[in-house]
Amino acid sequence: MSKDNRIDLNLFRVLDAIYQQGGITAAARALHLTQPAVTHALNRLREHFDDPLFVRQGNRIVPTERTLAVIDAVQSHLHGLQGTLRSEAEVEPATLDMEMTMGTRDMLESMALPALAATFAREAPRLRLASRRVPLDEVERALASGQLDLVIERQLRVGPRVASAYLFDETHVVVMRRDHPLAHGTPTRADYFAAQHVCVSSTGEPNTLDVLLGNDGRYRKIHLFCQHHFAACQIAASGDLLLTLPRFYALRLAALLPIVVKPLPLRVKPYQIFAYWHELRDPDRVHQWFRERAIAVMREQSMLAPPEQ
Repeated sequence: MSKDNRIDLNLFRVLDAIYQQGGITAAARALHLTQPAVTHALNRLREHFDDPLFVRQGNRIVPTERTLAVIDAVQSHLHGLQGTLRSEAEVEPATLDMEMTMGTRDMLESMALPALAATFAREAPRLRLASRRVPLDEVERALASGQLDLVIERQLRVGPRVASAYLFDETHVVVMRRDHPLAHGTPTRADYFAAQHVCVSSTGEPNTLDVLLGNDGRYRKIHLFCQHHFAACQIAASGDLLLTLPRFYALRLAALLPIVVKPLPLRVKPYQIFAYWHELRDPDRVHQWFRERAIAVMREQSMLAPPEQ
């Protein structure tokens, strides 16, 4: 590192932007700076750290070991400073002009995002929402770096600096076409195992339910594998296959497709859904307002869900 330890703190914003955006041009766009200005800032950082910080691999640049060693601390301090500045101001939702990013899976997105979009359109019309799917093993890093503001997911193993709030319990149900032989009553356990099923698995491997059943020596007759629950629902709506999926998503699709939703005739423990955020955001009143409204809306949606048919 340079002998002169004085450095413009704005340079760290550039380091963080290049790291997050994966390139100088994208970082310049995100920071509303010119590309030469970002290049100049990067050169100053390189001189300060006596390290290239990023190196080119093909069409992209990747961080060096030196960057990886300092980026967590840089991001932590940047978000701490942003939160401190915003903690002093009163939140006026109608004037918020910013983007909040949520991490969630497609089924939870289907439940949460329409209601959240409607809520924020009324209360904070200039607030922009972005939904992203992030691998579970990257959730904590994405929250700490600010790539995600809030994550909606099953119970996760996270470090002590990630805060959480319980939202609701989710269960599994069975869907089938409206004129299916099992649609006019309540399917029994024997009915369920006698029927053929469509299973959602992007790899063709048994999903969580089949692993649990297999541990007890029970197996479903899986006739078809597909990658997405919406496609699986369309298949169930037009044939004899049964589909097992989370209740809230099934009820959403029952309003769009000719399917009925029935209780799952198996003893499968419900699983809990949580909201997650990094503790660095706790002093940030804007983030506090956003997450509290998002949590309240999603809890309300879970209570408004109709019963199975």
